[in-house]
Amino acid sequence: MCKVIKAKKDNSAIELSLKSVTEERRRDRLQEWKNEQRAQQLLRFLSEKINMGQDETQELSEQLIDAFGSLYTAFEEAALNEGSLANAGFEGPWIQEFTALAVENIIPPFVELRGTIELQTSSSEGIHIIRDALLKIEEFSDEKKEINVTCHYDGAPNYRIELKAPDFKTAEKVWENSVQAAINFFREHGGQGKAWRE
Repeated sequence: MCKVIKAKKDNSAIELSLKSVTEERRRDRLQEWKNEQRAQQLLRFLSEKINMGQDETQELSEQLIDAFGSLYTAFEEAALNEGSLANAGFEGPWIQEFTALAVENIIPPFVELRGTIELQTSSSEGIHIIRDALLKIEEFSDEKKEINVTCHYDGAPNYRIELKAPDFKTAEKVWENSVQAAINFFREHGGQGKAWRE
C-alpha cells in the first residue's frame, strides 16, 4: 500500500510514497481487503445455494455495498442483528439464507443483547432496593473481558438491560447470571422480579 504524494492533472504520472503509510494503517487496509474477499466468497456460495444468477448476484452485491458501505459490513450487521437487512429495505427469500451464512461465518467484533427486567415492591425502601438490584446486574461488567452491562429506566416497573460481550456464549452466560443475581437479591428484600430478552 502506498500513499499518493503528487499527481499530474492529466493523470500521466503519480508520485507514491511507501514510507508515509504507517504500519497500523497498512495492516488495517490489508484486513479490510481480506474481509471483502471473504464476503465475496460467501456471496458466491449463497448464490450457488439458492440458484441466483451472476447478474442478479452482482446487482445484490452493489445494493448491499450502497446500503452498508461494504459487503463485509452487510454480513457483519446480519450476524449481529437478524433484522438488519429488512430494516435496510431488502426483501426476498434469500435474506434468511444470507443471515444464516453470516451467523455461521462472520465473527462480529462484539455481541449485543437487550432485554427488560421488571421489578415490583411495596417496601418503603423500594427505590433503594431497586437501585441495588440494578447495580447487581451492572457488577457483571468486566473491562478486561470486554463485557459491558448497563441498566436504563424505561418507566416503572420496567428497566432495560443492554449487554455487550465478545461472543454469544459469553453474552448468554452473563445475561443469565446477572439477571438471576438481581432477581434473587430483589426477592430476598421482599420484591418480585422477572426478566425477558428482546
